[in-house]
Amino acid sequence: MALNSRRDAPEPPDFSLLKRLARDQLIYLLEQLPGKKDLFIEADLMSPLDRIANVSTLKQHEVDKLYKLENKPIVSTCDQLCFLIRPRIHSVKWIADIVNTDKAAGRFRRYKIIFSPQKFYACETILEEQGIYGDVSCDKWEFYLLPLDDDIISLELPEFFRDYFLEGDQRWVSTAGKALHLLHSVYGPFSKVYGIGRCAKMTYEMWRELVEDGEQKPRQPEVGNVFLIDRDVDFVTSLCSQVVYEGLVDDIFRIKCGDVEFGPEVTSSDKSLKVMLNSSDKVFNEIRNEHFSNVFGFLSQKAKSLQTAYDKRRGMDIQQMKTFVSQELKGLKQEHRLLSLHISACESIMKKKTKQDFQELLKTEHCLLEGFNIRESISYIEEHINRQVSLTESLRLLCLLSLTENGLIPKDYRSLKAQYLQSYGTEHLLTFANLRKLGLLVEQQPGDTIIAMENKVGKLVTDKAVGKLTDAFNSLAKKSNFRALSKKLALIPKVDGEYDLCTPPDMAYIFSGAYMPLSCKLVEQVLDRGWTGLEEVTRLLNGNEFSVTAGGSGGEVKTKHDSQRLVFVMFLGGCTFSEISALRFLGRERGYKFIIVTTAITNSARLLESVLGSRV
Repeated sequence: MALNSRRDAPEPPDFSLLKRLARDQLIYLLEQLPGKKDLFIEADLMSPLDRIANVSTLKQHEVDKLYKLENKPIVSTCDQLCFLIRPRIHSVKWIADIVNTDKAAGRFRRYKIIFSPQKFYACETILEEQGIYGDVSCDKWEFYLLPLDDDIISLELPEFFRDYFLEGDQRWVSTAGKALHLLHSVYGPFSKVYGIGRCAKMTYEMWRELVEDGEQKPRQPEVGNVFLIDRDVDFVTSLCSQVVYEGLVDDIFRIKCGDVEFGPEVTSSDKSLKVMLNSSDKVFNEIRNEHFSNVFGFLSQKAKSLQTAYDKRRGMDIQQMKTFVSQELKGLKQEHRLLSLHISACESIMKKKTKQDFQELLKTEHCLLEGFNIRESISYIEEHINRQVSLTESLRLLCLLSLTENGLIPKDYRSLKAQYLQSYGTEHLLTFANLRKLGLLVEQQPGDTIIAMENKVGKLVTDKAVGKLTDAFNSLAKKSNFRALSKKLALIPKVDGEYDLCTPPDMAYIFSGAYMPLSCKLVEQVLDRGWTGLEEVTRLLNGNEFSVTAGGSGGEVKTKHDSQRLVFVMFLGGCTFSEISALRFLGRERGYKFIIVTTAITNSARLLESVLGSRV
């Protein structure tokens, strides 16, 4: 399945401008501390910084040595120290300790703190409390957006999900609003803004305030429409096993800031290799959105075509050979190297997934999504927990069960929770509290008549009989929102025979034809007709939907056809590679070009790790 854009899908804008803007601002801030200086960089800013300004660029602006910010005494002997950090209290306290240690030793240095993407009042308060507010200069690097590819832009804020959706901390909402404002300033004005979710609404309102406060210049837009969506609108999609190639690479090897580090098992050497995964990798670009079952076939064909290209050398005269070596050989060698890497990566994925009995796992997931064989699925989850297969995988299955069944009946909830705590430790009591707060893993409330009846029956009959009666009573209980949404939006495809994964008919291919991602289906429906006719859907999703015709040069915006087919889809709380693949498929089918803007790339493991009770 080739997923190249259809002819009527416009080309994306040049997002390298965002990098240039960020680089120029960083250079300006570094030059505010003239002379030789050492730069301390917070760990999760190192990869994004490398994509914006490499070491040689920093050296040109008098950065002498670079250090990773670690919670230990520094070894720098430089008289000027610059700290590039996230606005986190523990980082500010660490810097305060350095300054106070220098003061106690009678050493004079100049200190500059650059907060990114913004500085918070709480951090400045810490500087005051530690008695060093007058000893350091503070600034902010408004680095809001990092282009990872020609259709993916990330805020690189993985903490956004936990901070907003679990802790209720709204500090990053202003960051999201400013990021949207930057996109509007450079690539807008937007003609239509759609959204759903409380955070989406707040982000939109923040952006509108910034637009109204700023100067608006009429111009031709490059992107016409925007869709904002909260992660908690669709938890199910983020918890399903990924089966497209890029998603599996992320699950197994972890893609970080657009890079992946392949270990010795892939590189066939004793060293690891860091590889950038984007559309410039010709081999990867052709398989990234493919269902994994198609990938080996494609790689085999690619190997044959490369061999044919190499074989052209035979029978060439000297001039032809010279042309071949200067124009084609280097590219062929690069493709051959990448092909070998991706073949080895596929083999490694196959080994790991076969070891985990991946097919049985997918079968259980599909049963949960479709609402079949729930009792058998619970037995599988219990076995998974008791065998201690994986802490996060067990949690993922529990959350999927809860979300698809609109919560667990009290008997099942208590039993599964007890088994999980026994297998993985009582420190996860807090994990269960966090999951309940998010609505990921909840117990059905026992006030319901049917549940009360089931509890009474449980005292009179054997456990085996209770299991059968539970399923019967459960089918009569209140329908889950997921089941109702699934029916309303036709998220479970009805296919005669086997689902065609080679030439898929819809976005459900990203989950082997079992389920169409709710988030992407909403985008499709809303772009077709707005929220009209989706009133019942939005009610089931707890509302907070909006559709606004933005101000500005309205006439110009409407007449620019290409811009109307370019759509920013902004995920607040993270999005998965599966969703990105689904939107690329939808764009190909409908002639849209979707630009995914996300607070971070996520997957089920990252999402659940962020709410673990034992998290440090």
